[in-house]
Amino acid sequence: MATVSAAEKRDRARNAYNAFLAVCPSRQLLDRLSDKWVVLVLCGLGGDAGGGAAPAALRYSELARLIAGVSQKMLTQTLRSLERDGLVTREITPTVPVTVHYALTDLGLSLHQTMRQLRLWAQENMDDVQKRRAAYDAEA
Repeated sequence: MATVSAAEKRDRARNAYNAFLAVCPSRQLLDRLSDKWVVLVLCGLGGDAGGGAAPAALRYSELARLIAGVSQKMLTQTLRSLERDGLVTREITPTVPVTVHYALTDLGLSLHQTMRQLRLWAQENMDDVQKRRAAYDAEA
């Protein structure tokens, strides 16, 4: 059995979740987080759509109305994946009909600010991006 030096242990620990490595599981997480529906769900649950309101639990139908263009299938898949990753909680209230609320977990709240900044950057820089796209397309 080969012994591992302290330096090798530190290198392994440092590279355990290095997204630049092909086998890194953080690549799967980055792939999920880069999805537009994930960004919009996290921002919606974070209260961004309500003019900077505090994070709140929302019902499925409220999220569906808030996020224009999302299909029922995509919203369901997105919420399930976020729940699996521990970013969103799903609370079922036994009423008739059953009421289900979704909310950000502490882990989801810690990611919310980054997603909010990404969404704001996209909104604030869209004019410039469109101009650059038009210029690029004109040259091509």
